[in-house]
Amino acid sequence: MHKRKNILYSAALLLVLGMASCRVSAPPSLPAGKPLPEQFPGSSDTVSSGETPWKQFYHDQLLKDLVDTVLLNNPDQVLALQRVEIMNQQVLQRKAAFLPSVNAVLSAGLDRYGDYTLNGVGNFDTNLSPNINKDQKIPGPTPDLFLGLRSQWEIDLWGRLKSQKQAAVARFMAAEKGRQFITTQLVAQVALLYYELIAFDNELEIVRKNMELQARALEVVKIQKMGGRATELAVQQFEAQLFRTQAMELVMKQQIVAIENELNFLAGRYQAKIERSRQLLHTPAPALIPAGIPSKSLLNRPDVQEAEWMLVAARADINAVRAAFMPALTISPYAGLNSFNAARWISPESAALGILGGLTAPVLNRRQLKSDYKIAASNQLSAFAIYQKTMLGAYAEISTQINGWRNLRQQFDLKEKEFMVLSSAVQTANDLYLGGYANYLEVITAQKGVLDAELELVTIRLKMLQTKVDLYRSLGGGWKM
Repeated sequence: MHKRKNILYSAALLLVLGMASCRVSAPPSLPAGKPLPEQFPGSSDTVSSGETPWKQFYHDQLLKDLVDTVLLNNPDQVLALQRVEIMNQQVLQRKAAFLPSVNAVLSAGLDRYGDYTLNGVGNFDTNLSPNINKDQKIPGPTPDLFLGLRSQWEIDLWGRLKSQKQAAVARFMAAEKGRQFITTQLVAQVALLYYELIAFDNELEIVRKNMELQARALEVVKIQKMGGRATELAVQQFEAQLFRTQAMELVMKQQIVAIENELNFLAGRYQAKIERSRQLLHTPAPALIPAGIPSKSLLNRPDVQEAEWMLVAARADINAVRAAFMPALTISPYAGLNSFNAARWISPESAALGILGGLTAPVLNRRQLKSDYKIAASNQLSAFAIYQKTMLGAYAEISTQINGWRNLRQQFDLKEKEFMVLSSAVQTANDLYLGGYANYLEVITAQKGVLDAELELVTIRLKMLQTKVDLYRSLGGGWKM
């Protein structure tokens, strides 16, 4: 009787300890997020261009073909797709955790029980019973033969498995948004390089046109020198100007090769001719695209959505760790052939069925669970900080590009006027020089000025196109086809 009371006291103590271990801290709260401005500075748009598919945003078919090639073969895109697939398999793993595991088992064991053990005494007493035949006598040592199925099934009482699945789904969505973000970056990078390549084509055309003009001017000066109307110094000045322009041509050729190689690298190939338009930069200056309102435009960005999903995953991780403090209910059924007699093992008489269920609560490993909880809480704060940082960076990026484009628009108008004036000045300087009213330095200065102005005009137009591309990317455009 006294022994039975001790057993009951021990069981009660274990129950109290188990219940005490189930107390769980409340989930940590996050700081308040910074409110978004209602509008971008200098913008009153309500619709964002970032929602436009990139095949509608870009009209150059050669550019669209190049982007398709890059998206199909780019190594970063392949890596992003594999990361999405890994996250998808983790979701399937978490879903499978809700189902019971079933294992086919073939096992054999041999036990020798002492004379003063429960099994030893029980086996000895059983063998003396007149109710069993000789085949039912328990040998010593005692074999233990089993062939059948064993299963284990955890019942998700507190939502631990559900929270783990939610975290896996959130990380899968984050990986997909990460892939979309890489797509927007690639589309923008290809467009930027493509426009830069066309700009160098146009600049090369301008330089070659000026080389022809400078070569003719040099011949005129040489003839004038022979007639005594010009000096050797004038010839040298015109010749040096031509050499300078020829050197510029070589620099531009090298830059074209470098850009073509970079585009081929993005396309995952070693060498190929980059087909491109020749007239794009001769069209009117591009217009500013609508930016929309921050509350919609920023949330359209894949990197912002990726950070948001990672925050959801961090919250689910905390819920899973909190549920791990609670008792777990596990059911373990089995069915098969179980015998200590090898001759009778594979027979209907050896058929065995059983089921075991139990609650287990953490007692001695609470320190580890507490550490897991603190780690999960820190990860949640980190995910929140990354989300806020991404939002702030996106807003600053869009605001800077809107203001930058407006400045470029004004620069383009002024540079266009400068170019028109300098073009007229070249003709005036040539006429005055031939008439003896201007010296050769004035002609050289006029030619150099118009060349520089025309090249700068191409550069500003290129920057406007690139700003348009960057703004479209910053608004989340580029992953929808």
